[in-house]
Amino acid sequence: MLALLSDMPMPPTLGAAHMTGLMWMPTRPLTTARLFAVHPQPAPILPILGLLLLAAYAVGVVTLTRRGDAWSPLRGVCWLLGVATLELMTATGFDGYGMELFSIHMIQHMTLSMLTPILLCLGAPVTLLLRALSGGGPARRRVRIGLLRVLHSRPAAVLANPIVTGILFLLSLYALYFTPLFDVLMSTMWGHNLMLVHFLLIGSLYFWGVLGIDPSPRRGTGLMGQAGSPVARIAEMAVPVPFHAFFGVVLMMATTVMVSYYSAPMASLDAAALHDQQTAGGIAWGFTELPTLLVLLVLFIQWQRSDTRRAAAAERHAARFGDVELDEYNARLERLARRDARS
Repeated sequence: MLALLSDMPMPPTLGAAHMTGLMWMPTRPLTTARLFAVHPQPAPILPILGLLLLAAYAVGVVTLTRRGDAWSPLRGVCWLLGVATLELMTATGFDGYGMELFSIHMIQHMTLSMLTPILLCLGAPVTLLLRALSGGGPARRRVRIGLLRVLHSRPAAVLANPIVTGILFLLSLYALYFTPLFDVLMSTMWGHNLMLVHFLLIGSLYFWGVLGIDPSPRRGTGLMGQAGSPVARIAEMAVPVPFHAFFGVVLMMATTVMVSYYSAPMASLDAAALHDQQTAGGIAWGFTELPTLLVLLVLFIQWQRSDTRRAAAAERHAARFGDVELDEYNARLERLARRDARS
């Protein structure tokens, strides 16, 4: 399989030169300072999107606060960190050097498709929006009802199906990098930004279902029905991991450059294309550990809280109606005692 993928014919190199004048391009060797420095862009689509997401979230929190409702500061911190990672990957040298080095692009891809979506989903934006829209005027109520209808709709249920989200999540790797599609998208500014938005949306869709914090068509947090089992969601999280790892192994083991766009990095970067591709494969293979551990920690906490809530509910039921199992056991002992007395 590895040999087959390594021998696949690649389309003619489009080259990053086609992007000159459309995006910020690196002209000097890569350093940590240049990688993390903010660089002006002719069309900062993703950085502006991040600022809009931050502003919209702040409006929602302020709306709840003015109404006297509480909102978890931890959720706000998660949202802020999610937006910060989005800005880091799209407004700094990561975006420019990612046009020339496959390894930097892979960091950008992994962050936008895994780490950023997890942090944004932990911010519970759908829950915040539904709560902010409740208790308002007729216009707000209509928007809230419309949003709930979308969440309950059949297309949303199909899109949120774990099989569908898992396939879309993996296709972002295999169908993009092992076909000419990547070269086509990277040849234009709009294609490049569309690809980055795709990473963010697909990752958010996938982790929206896995984390189960916000209401969704297949599981909810009170508004949409009983939440899915944390154990089932742990299994769902584990399924794509080997396929994700295999993708990284393919890049590391390949003996030829598989993504023609990165076949000729700028001479000033002093990078060998094949070595850079192998580094990108190592990043794709190893990057999954941190997001996976973060998700597993969240699911474990949800599991513990679920058990605590069930135990507390059982205690309240027993205090109000008595312990049914204990009562049945005592009744059975009493019947046995009467039968023994008669005999």
